[in-house]
Amino acid sequence: MRLLVLGGTQWLGSTVALEAVARGHEVTALARGESGRVPPGVTLVRGDRDEAGAYDVVADAEWDAVVDVARQPGHVRSAVAALGSRARHWAFVSSCSVYAAHDTPGADESAALLPAHEGDTAPPEAYGGAKVACEAAVGGGLADGTFLIARAGLIGGPGDHTDRTGYWPLRFAHPATDDGAVLVPDSPGLGTQVIDVRDLAAWLVDSAETGRGGILNVAGDVVPLAEHLETARQVAGHHGPLVTADPDWLAARGVQEWSGERSLPLWLHSPGWEGFGARGTSAARAAGLVPRPLADTLRDTLAWELRSGPGRPRKAGLSPADEQALVHAARTDSGVR
Repeated sequence: MRLLVLGGTQWLGSTVALEAVARGHEVTALARGESGRVPPGVTLVRGDRDEAGAYDVVADAEWDAVVDVARQPGHVRSAVAALGSRARHWAFVSSCSVYAAHDTPGADESAALLPAHEGDTAPPEAYGGAKVACEAAVGGGLADGTFLIARAGLIGGPGDHTDRTGYWPLRFAHPATDDGAVLVPDSPGLGTQVIDVRDLAAWLVDSAETGRGGILNVAGDVVPLAEHLETARQVAGHHGPLVTADPDWLAARGVQEWSGERSLPLWLHSPGWEGFGARGTSAARAAGLVPRPLADTLRDTLAWELRSGPGRPRKAGLSPADEQALVHAARTDSGVR
């Protein structure tokens, strides 16, 4: 199979490219190449998708499959226009962030979408609407049955520079407090739903090989946050105390939800997000998606963190100083365990 990955030098694109090479496919990556990380066995073709003629060097070839991970609508529109007639199969990696609401656990692909972002470029805060516009470009420019739209859930695993899946096993492995205590939110009913980047990549390559089409939610098993944290703790071999804090207590002290600076990753407290980590994925399971156990993902992510992560700037989580201060405050405040 001749596979073209649009953006095949970053995390997900690189993993897709490596998976395809491992299966003996001929893989080309169209990317700016600024990262300097070209997967072994992959042919890099340099191209800036913001510029006219970015696809000229690959537009004369015939492709068995194209995989696109773009987030800018203009990039997707231009790619479909330039290459759509040259590809037997097209896979676009979208996101479950396209949905207008996240309050219903188990909601499937029929749920209402956000309005599509207008224009070719979108800021980070318009991510969901931008992905809706990208989906519309794929669906409007390609024939039914020739394309797959994979609405990915939270992608995790080795290489996760967002720190959303690496924070907890790393913190349990290296607590910030003298007695090994780790601060955790008391949110037992909240779901988490990590799809390992390697499982997503393998399923995308499977889909390219078989010509699988459709619009599918592609996410991992639903695991309650408390169970997710316990799994991370076991993987890390943590035996220190847990300091469990009430969500309102955390919010009152400026601890952020989900990700970003001074956050507790994966934790959601605001109303209306009860189904964000519990999307319906039965269609993708029927189409061959087999997520690996969460423990395997967290164990391998911790190994990656210990090998390459320490010392880099963090995009999510509490700093050691914040953790120490909050643990001390939680232990001295009444009603906080």
